[in-house]
Amino acid sequence: MNEPQQHVSDYTGIATQSQPQEVLLQKTYNLLALSFLPCALGAGAGMMFNPFAALGNKWLAIGIMFAFFYGMCFAIEKNRYSKTGVALLMVFTFGMGLMLSPLLMVTAAVANGGKLVMTAALMTAGVFFAMAYLARKSNINTHALGKFLGMGAIVLMIGVVANLFFQLPVMGLTLSGAFVVFSSLLIMWQIRNVIEGGEDSYISAALTIFISLYNIFSSLLHLLLAFAGDD
Repeated sequence: MNEPQQHVSDYTGIATQSQPQEVLLQKTYNLLALSFLPCALGAGAGMMFNPFAALGNKWLAIGIMFAFFYGMCFAIEKNRYSKTGVALLMVFTFGMGLMLSPLLMVTAAVANGGKLVMTAALMTAGVFFAMAYLARKSNINTHALGKFLGMGAIVLMIGVVANLFFQLPVMGLTLSGAFVVFSSLLIMWQIRNVIEGGEDSYISAALTIFISLYNIFSSLLHLLLAFAGDD
């Protein structure tokens, strides 16, 4: 007797070892696409109400953003096989949209701001499709790349914290460029990890790819503002 198959658009199903990795990857992509809806809503709400201005203190705002980011990532990973994980991911992406709103407001203030946002979005999409293609076609050592990315994440985090204190424009641009490269490789690694069976939760996979795309977009927008913005 044939068992009923789970539809690939079911975002809340639990992946198992017997589930084809292509189905898991498709569910990752579906959930990833869905996650950008609350992100866009959060960005729009942030541009309308500017909640960070109400805090009045830069360091308080930074502390809240770091607490939200790491707290939500931890909570999502703890619920990576359940409907709760999907709901938390939607809350997380909404909050990330709020955090993106100050950069979007700065961009909107320049004459060619809309064009810069569109350019950054198209470049981000191009990077995603290129990395997804390479993940399928390239014969990469997933374990070695994962170790390299782990070390890279530590270096980048040290750089981010240092730049919070020094506020050096050159360091900021260097970090933006490094984040584009790092996040691009992370997308390729995560997709390859799903294909090879090293990742069994599409919620975790979607979270990693979302953060990577978010970092690529915001970093590219920083670079475009610096070099092509009409300041």
